[in-house]
Amino acid sequence: MTNTARRMHELLEPICMVSFASDECNEELAALGHRSYWDGYFASRAAPLGRVPAEVVHAAFYNFADGEVARHIPSAWETIPPEASVAARRRGSAASLRRILGDELTGSPGLARAADLTTQAAASAPTAGRMMYAGMRTLPVPNDPVERLWQSATTLREHRGDGHIAALVGARIGGAEAHVLAALEMGIHPPESFGRVHHLPKRRLAAIMAGLRERGIVDVDGRFTDAGRETKDRIEALTDELAAAPYEGLSAAEFDELVTLLEPITARLVATGSE
Repeated sequence: MTNTARRMHELLEPICMVSFASDECNEELAALGHRSYWDGYFASRAAPLGRVPAEVVHAAFYNFADGEVARHIPSAWETIPPEASVAARRRGSAASLRRILGDELTGSPGLARAADLTTQAAASAPTAGRMMYAGMRTLPVPNDPVERLWQSATTLREHRGDGHIAALVGARIGGAEAHVLAALEMGIHPPESFGRVHHLPKRRLAAIMAGLRERGIVDVDGRFTDAGRETKDRIEALTDELAAAPYEGLSAAEFDELVTLLEPITARLVATGSE
């Protein structure tokens, strides 16, 4: 099932990425009154957790810098209910999918069937230890097929994300360290230039890199050692393993059908960068 989970991640991630890469989601959130992209991001993505403190959102999201969440939560919810934010995120994301995919795909029986099968998988896994996944599971399933496909794909993304955090914690890789490993995986060097960490204070970045060197994960030039590469590969393999459970809710025939149905959808999104 590990290869199954990786294949589904490849197919579903471009669907989820419209929430971050396209304009419609941000426009919907701005129309509610959110002051910035990050206000809308934290308010809408964390909304299924309810009105929890910043510390809880920070724990669930894991890899944001200390204090980053607190600049937006709970203030982003003071005048805009979480329920309104998550609904705006769903509407905007579905609007992006409709624009990118066009009427031929979004109105097809194939997309509706893909939405049904993805929703079946998204409802199939245990929620124990899966904070973000459990939160997404509490949302009503949309009637609209495009919204249903986006929401179920995002639910599965959060399931995978919860497992990825567990794998990182087990490997004793902190949130900022995870960004460094991701940067190296993407070929970004020096990894400190990666967009998710480059804004951190230089002293903080230096301490992160020093800690990774002391553990033998990166070398003096800030590149993977053999042990570091092994650590990263082990984390990714465990992430795939932990992400497999939802797809056990599909028969082999249903899984193959879902892959076939998603392939043209994903290809169109990849071609546009989900924008």
